[in-house]
Amino acid sequence: MSKKDYLAQAGVNTRLTKIGYEPRSFHGFVNPPVVHASTVLFPDAGTMERGDQAYTYGTRGTPTTDALASAMDALEGSAGTVVVPSGLVAVTLPFLACLSAGDHALVVDSVYGPTRRFCDTMLKRLGIEITYYDPMIGADIASLMQPNTRLVHTEAPGSNTFEMQDIPAIAKAAHAGGAVVTLDNTWATPLYFRPLEHGVDISIHAATKYPSGHSDTLIGTVSANEQWWPKLHDAFVTLGVCTSSEDAYTTLRGLRTMGVRLERHASSALSLARELETRAGVARVLHPALESFPGHALWKRDFSGSSGIFSIVLDIPDQARHKPAAHAFLDALQFFGLGYSWGGYQSLAVHVWLADRTVAKAPAEGPVIRLQIGLEDAEDLLADIDRGLAAVRSA
Repeated sequence: MSKKDYLAQAGVNTRLTKIGYEPRSFHGFVNPPVVHASTVLFPDAGTMERGDQAYTYGTRGTPTTDALASAMDALEGSAGTVVVPSGLVAVTLPFLACLSAGDHALVVDSVYGPTRRFCDTMLKRLGIEITYYDPMIGADIASLMQPNTRLVHTEAPGSNTFEMQDIPAIAKAAHAGGAVVTLDNTWATPLYFRPLEHGVDISIHAATKYPSGHSDTLIGTVSANEQWWPKLHDAFVTLGVCTSSEDAYTTLRGLRTMGVRLERHASSALSLARELETRAGVARVLHPALESFPGHALWKRDFSGSSGIFSIVLDIPDQARHKPAAHAFLDALQFFGLGYSWGGYQSLAVHVWLADRTVAKAPAEGPVIRLQIGLEDAEDLLADIDRGLAAVRSA
């Protein structure tokens, strides 16, 4: 067998150390060079006219960004990947690539908040109609398909409250109606869920999160199957939404350790989630890998693991007390940072806002606190959460 064949059969951590770059292509150096580029020179006028060489201008990619794209293709099983400046660009690029004025799109109601804002502002101005749907709708999404429905956007699990979706059933119904299916797969990464194997056409990642892993890079990736890759790539080139080679380099470097980091994130998060199910003051724990979670069966059927982010619902039924209780909890924390994003080495906590939802309503029991579980010792994090719960009781 060839090295490529051996690698295809290897474990995920072995693959993560090898994919995306061949050291012999650049003097044997283990990591790819960081290529700074705008202008690329051509050997003659004919080549320049035809664009007949690997690189023609910096916005279309460099060897560094291509190394990351190649690695993502290996993980996703995709026909092609583009690397873009943020996770939000990664989400919105397929919308712009696949939708035109007069089209209709279905977007899951538990969607990432900035995605909703993009839909409600820019897409609306472009004459594109959006319908938000229940994340648990499954095959019944067929009833929402219209003759002009051209895109169905999914996110599994959903942002902040982690609703699971029946992706194969949704994809089947969407394809029957002639729509492209996109999925924000940031939570699971390609290690724990491979969307293209479940009917998705375009897989989206805020690579800022687990692939980068160190809270210092803004970057996104979008991977498409053979049918949709040409349209995605054309939109990428047309919009010029390229990322820097430095960010691609640091993300590829982070990708090498993503497997072992995810194991730690996942194990700590699940152990804490189980402990918190028993804590007074916690009405519910929203984590798909918990047997008590409504979407657990779908998670167990389709996913091979869980990551390090979940939410708790504080037991504060009085709506007027939601914000004071949430603030008391957050202000008591010593090890959790108060900040947005996730996927880095440091644990983070945030009071999430869910008032913009139209179908998947916020939990009624109390405010929702999202916890990003980092690489600290789980015992210390549990003690910190207990400090937060004690502060809520005191308040």
